[in-house]
Formats: sequence, structure tokens, C-alpha cells
Amino acid sequence: MPLPTPRRLRRALNHGLRVAFSWLPHRLRFALIRGLVECDPAPPPSLVLKIAETREELEACFALLHDAYVASGFMKPHPSGLRVTPYHALPTTTTICALVDSRVVGTLSMVRESVFGLPLQSAFDLGAVRARGGQIAEISALAVHPDHRRTGGTVLFPLMKFMYEYCTRFFETRHLVIAVNPNRIELYEALLQFERLPAEVVESYDFANGAPAVGASLDLDAAPAIFERLYGGKAARRNLHAYFTQLALPNLRMPPRRYFTTNDPVMTPALLDHFFRQRTSGFADMTPRQWRMLHAIYDRSDYAVVLPPMPDVTISGVSLRRHPRHAIRFPAVFTAARGGGRWALVMREISLGGCQVELASAALPTGTEGELMVQLGAGDSSVVQARVLRTVTDGVWSMQVKRPDDAWRRCVQALEAGATYRDVSRSLISLSGAARAV
Repeated sequence: MPLPTPRRLRRALNHGLRVAFSWLPHRLRFALIRGLVECDPAPPPSLVLKIAETREELEACFALLHDAYVASGFMKPHPSGLRVTPYHALPTTTTICALVDSRVVGTLSMVRESVFGLPLQSAFDLGAVRARGGQIAEISALAVHPDHRRTGGTVLFPLMKFMYEYCTRFFETRHLVIAVNPNRIELYEALLQFERLPAEVVESYDFANGAPAVGASLDLDAAPAIFERLYGGKAARRNLHAYFTQLALPNLRMPPRRYFTTNDPVMTPALLDHFFRQRTSGFADMTPRQWRMLHAIYDRSDYAVVLPPMPDVTISGVSLRRHPRHAIRFPAVFTAARGGGRWALVMREISLGGCQVELASAALPTGTEGELMVQLGAGDSSVVQARVLRTVTDGVWSMQVKRPDDAWRRCVQALEAGATYRDVSRSLISLSGAARAV
């Protein structure tokens, strides 16, 4: 009889520990899990976390994810050796990578709710989460290289740190949602205080090859107080409150942003062609509705060449209005020229001749003219004359801008200069140089 392999022994041991663990009271189990926390407040400089944006970085992330999902039974092997989902084609999905000595050893994707919805919507009810208000993002596609899984969270915790900082500072997100295997849900409940969604266990989750899944959510507005209650006062390597909310890790390379945009698109025409036409059949596996949405998002001729042809038939409920690649969240104040009205707004879309604004607590009278003061970025502001045109939806109004000033023009030019967040940075450098030369 052959001796069991080390891998089988580890699996048997882990299974035995889980069974023994399950007999402990719920509160004691969570306390024991938290007692195992060990986050390094000073990782080595060889560890770098950043947005995956090059073909090589994305390829390594998708390959690492494929191997992890296949090993766990969450997907069948794909001939490409990659796991690429429709959500990875969207500018509202950000994939991050952890690199050690320039080699990808971990990855995670943040999928903000957009035209495709969220992966777990097909199986879980998000009604209670939506009722609290705020944007929702699904944390998905998490994988750590086997060589780094048993190293005390040296890759996992920095990935989570990047996720937390990015979602709270850059991604304009209030709620995180996850769908994970039932064997792993208690890790998220115990460490980060995720709360289960109403349908506790879905026995066959299509997005994970029919494996069972549990859905859960975390309110980021409430998270700091929860983390302080659980971890405040603990030693540095066990204090997740300080780690997530106070510690500045130089290993985290956050994206450069001049303006208050809320996503960081990376998919160029070449990258979409590579991952969704050449390496996988990603485009062919999408629906005609999704094709139309992609054309509305990437509405430039260089993208039209690589995207699937627009379907000839009209699909009910699909709007072809352009969906901005660079979503914005600009604070603004509108002061009426007559009557003394003054409203604090949030701008959500911008163009050379207008914008869309949000106002939850009151109504903007149609036809009102006045001064619109906008904070475009940390060091950029604009003051223009504007007029309220119409109500778009509840709490959202369209406004006309009569004479955009230089700051407004530069912002629009930069955002329309290309498809990726790097394009915006390059455009701003070019525009600044042109302004100095005048």
C-alpha cells in the first residue's frame, strides 16, 4: 500500500482540524482565529503591491487565479491556463497584484457595481445592503501563490490592506460583498466582521463551477470602529485596526490621480484583444446585451475594431448612452443668481458643455441659473456659470455650462484623451507643457 503524499497528509490534517474546530462555540472559534493574526507592519521592500496594468502583469494574475481555482474545484481547466471573466473587461474592475522581486505572487480583483451588475447577484439578494445607501463592490478573484500561503499572511494581509485603502480612498465604495466557499467564510467573519447575506449557503454557485458558496458584506463606514473594538491596543503585528486605518505601507503603490475620478481603467484595445479574443473566447461567451454595453463604454474607433460587432437587433432595456470610462466624484456648490438658493452637490459626469449632479436632500428647480463652484482635484477648482436643465432620475439633474473656464477645459480634455488612467496622467503633462509655452 503506497504511503500518503505530504499534500494528502496536509489535507487530512486540515480536515481534522476543521471538524474539531466546528465543535467549539461560535464566539470561541472567532476569538481563536483572531488570535492567529500576524500582519507585518514593515514588509521587505522586495514586496510591491500595485494595479495590474501591463499584459505581463495581467497574464500572471489570470494564470495564478486559474491554477488556484482549478486546484480548489472552482473551475475546470481552461486551454489558455487563464481565468478571465467578463467583469475584467470593464473599467470599473480593478485588479491588483502582489509582486516579490518583480514576480506576481498574489492577486485580487475589486468589481464595482456597473452595467454588468455584480457576479454574486445571480445567487444572493443584496436588497438589505442597497437599503443602507452607498456604492457596492465585490471582492473577487483572490489567489496567493502556493509558495506564499504558509508564510503568516505576508502576501494576503498586504493584499487586503491595498483593498481597504483603495476602496475607502479611491474607489468610492461603501459596501464590500463576497461569495466564498463555506469552509472559508469564518475567516472573513472573524477577522474583518463580514456579515452573511440572507441566503446563507447557495449549494451550487455557477460563478464557481457549481461549488457551494456563502455571501457576506462589510460596511466600510462602520469598519474602523469595529476594528478598533477588536484589535485596538494589541501589539503591532496583531493590531488590524492600526494596520488597516493608520499604517502607511510604502509597499503599496496607489495610482496617481490629479482629479477626483473613481476608477482606474487599464484595458487598452490591445489588451482587450489579447485576453478576450486571442487567449480566451471571452467576447464570444458574452451576451449581445454585454456587447452593446461594451460599445457604449469604449466608444472610440480603435476599440470598435476589436470589440464584437454591434448586434443588428434592438434589445429591450439597453441604452446606448455613453458610459464614461473615467467615473468622477467631484464636490460642488451651486448658488442661484436670484433668490439666494445654495446647494451642496456631487458631480458624477462632466463634459465640455455640461454635467450631471447628485443632490439627495432637496430638489434643484429646473431653469435655475447661477454659479457652479467645483473641486476637480486636490489642487484644482473651477467656477463656471451653469443652468439646471432637467431631472435625469430621482436625485440626479443635468446642468448646462455656458462658458467653461480653463480648469474645466483641462479636466475634460484629460479625461477624454484616452481610455486608461495612465492616459489621463500623460495628457495632463502634455497640457501643462502647452500651457507654459503659451
